[in-house]
Amino acid sequence: MGGKRVAFFAGARDFIRADDQETLPGTVGFAAMDPLCVRWPRLGNRAVRRRVAASGSMRVERLEERLALAVGAAANPQLPAFDIGTPTLIDIWVDPARGDDSRDGASRDRAVRTLSEAWRRVPVATVLTTGFRINLAAGSYPESAVPLYWENRFGTRDAPVILRAADGPRSALLPAMNVFGCRSLYLDGLDISAGGGDVLHFEACSQILVRDTAVRGTGTIATYAVPQEALKANQCRDMFLERCDISGAWDNAVDFVAVQGGHVVGSRIHRSGDWAMYAKGGSADLLVAGNEFYDAGTGGFTAGQGTGFEFMVAPRLRYEASGITFTDNVIHDTQGAGIGVNGGADIVMSNNTLYRVGTRSHVIEVGFGSRSCDGDRVTCTAYLAQGGWGTAIPGREEPIPNRNVVISNNVVLNPDGVASQWQQFAVATPRTPSPGSNIPSPARADDGLQIFGNVIWNGPADHPLGIESPVPAADVVARNTINTLRPALVDPDHGDYRLAADPGLPPPAPVAPPVVPPAPLPPLTAVFRAVGATTSRTLTSIVVQFSRPVSGVTLDDFVLRRGRVTVSLAGSRITTTDGRTYTLSSIRGTNIAGGYTLQLKAAGTGIVDATAAALARPATVAWRMSRTLPAR
Repeated sequence: MGGKRVAFFAGARDFIRADDQETLPGTVGFAAMDPLCVRWPRLGNRAVRRRVAASGSMRVERLEERLALAVGAAANPQLPAFDIGTPTLIDIWVDPARGDDSRDGASRDRAVRTLSEAWRRVPVATVLTTGFRINLAAGSYPESAVPLYWENRFGTRDAPVILRAADGPRSALLPAMNVFGCRSLYLDGLDISAGGGDVLHFEACSQILVRDTAVRGTGTIATYAVPQEALKANQCRDMFLERCDISGAWDNAVDFVAVQGGHVVGSRIHRSGDWAMYAKGGSADLLVAGNEFYDAGTGGFTAGQGTGFEFMVAPRLRYEASGITFTDNVIHDTQGAGIGVNGGADIVMSNNTLYRVGTRSHVIEVGFGSRSCDGDRVTCTAYLAQGGWGTAIPGREEPIPNRNVVISNNVVLNPDGVASQWQQFAVATPRTPSPGSNIPSPARADDGLQIFGNVIWNGPADHPLGIESPVPAADVVARNTINTLRPALVDPDHGDYRLAADPGLPPPAPVAPPVVPPAPLPPLTAVFRAVGATTSRTLTSIVVQFSRPVSGVTLDDFVLRRGRVTVSLAGSRITTTDGRTYTLSSIRGTNIAGGYTLQLKAAGTGIVDATAAALARPATVAWRMSRTLPAR
C-alpha cells in the first residue's frame, strides 16, 4: 500500500448532542494513576476533566461533553479513581500460617487463621454503621479457608467492607470468589486465580471497587481447560475496576451484563477466546479508559452483544449498551475487530490506538446486538409490556439496533505483513424485527453513526471499505484518512504505543454533526413481588418495585380487598431506600380466610418519575388465605 509515513495527532471535535442526563450513586474523585508497563498515546490539545458534583455524585455528561472528556484524557492522561474517603473501620487480621480462629483478630499478632472466620464476623444482611477492614497477611489462602459464597454484606459509603492485601499488592493469593448481594465491598491488592468456572464473579451487587488486583484464569484456552470468564459482573450497579490485570478465559476476560454505572481504567485485560471485554445486557453509563486489551479471539472491546431478555434490569430494557465512553485505550493482537458496537446507543469510541488487529476479518465493526428469551417467559413478557425490546418466545432472536454511535480520532496501524482478512469496517445493513418485539422497523445499525477523524493503515491501497450503502461509504472515505498516511508508533514491539508526534501535521478540521434527539423512555410501570398463591400465615408486608425511581407514593394509592370488601390500610406504613422499591408494611386485617387482592392505582395518584411521567397502568397482586387466625 502506498502513502507517506508520518505521525498523526487529533484535535478537539464538536459532537452529537444528547439531552438525557442521569446522576449515578457513588463518588468519583480524580487522582493521577501510574499506568502499568504500557505507555499510552497522548493525543489532542485540550485537558477537560469530568465534572464532579459537590454532593459527591457523578454526572453523566452529554455526548459532546464526553467527547471533550475523551480528547482531554488523551492530552492529560489522568484517570478517575474511586474515592474511598475516611470511613470508620473495625480491623480484622488474617494470617494463614500463624493465625488462630479463636483470637479476636484485632491486630497482626492476634490474627485469625481463615478468611471464612473473618468474613463470618461481618454482620449478614444488616446495613452497617461501622465498616470492616479485613487485612490479609502475605500467603496462600486455600479453598478450605475461604467462604464458598460471599453473600449479603451491606456496607455503605461511610461503612464499607474492605478486603486488602496487607503486605503489598498481590501478596495475598486467593482461590475463586463468588460474590452475591454485597454493597460497598472493596477488593484491594489481591491475587485471585482459578482453573474453571469464573475466577471472580459479582451478582446483584452495588458500589464495588476492585483495585490493584490480579484476576487470573489458569489453563489452556484452545482446549477450553480454563475458566469461562476471568471477571464477570451481572445485574450490578456502580462497578469500579482500577489498575487490575485480568486474564485467562475461553470466553471473555471481562464480562459485564446489566452493569449500570462505574468505570474500568488503567488495567490490562487479555488472554481470552472471545472478546477481551464486552459490556452488554443493558449495561450503561460506563467509562473505559487508559486500558490495554490484547491477545483476544473475537475482538478487543465491544459495547453490546447478545443477551437473554430476562437477565436485563429495568429501565435499561432496550439497547444492549448505552452511555459508554471508550477512550485512550490500546488494543493490540486481536484476531477479530479491535473495537465494536453491537446494539448500542450514545456510544463514544475516541482517541484509541489499535495495532495488529482484525486479521480474521475487519478492524472496526458496527453491527446488531441480539435479544432472546432464555426460558423465563414470564419475565420476558413483563419486560415487553414495559416497552422493552425483545421476545418472549424461546429460540427466537431479535436484532437490537444502534443509535448515536461515534467512532472518532482513533489510530489503526497494521504493520507490514499484518492486515485484516476481508475489509476495513463491518457495518451491518438494515434488518426487520418480528412484530410485537417493540423494536423499530426496519432496525438500523447505522442510525446516527458518525465515523470521522480516524487514521487507518491496514491492507492494500484498494482494501474494501466494508460499508455497502453508498452515501455512508462516501462520507467515511471523505472524513477519515485510510491508507494514505502511515502513523508511526514509538516502539510497539516493546510496549510503547505512543504516537511519534509530528508537530508539522495540522489537526483535522472540526466537524459539527447534526443534532439527534434522545430516544423516549419506556412507560413507567410497577410490579409486586410474588407472594404465594395460597398461604396459611397472615401477610403483613408486600414489596412493589417500579421500573425506575419515583416519588409521590402514599398509602392512598393502594386498595386492599378481601373478596369485594375493602380492608382498611390505616396504620400501615410505606417505606423506600432507593425510590424504586417500596415496602408496604404493618398491614392488618389479612388474618381472615378468603381471597385477597392488593392494587396500586395509576389514575389520580401523584406517582411520577424524574421526568414527571406518571404511572402507566395499575399493578395488582392476589393471594388466598386458607384459614382464619387471631388478629395481631
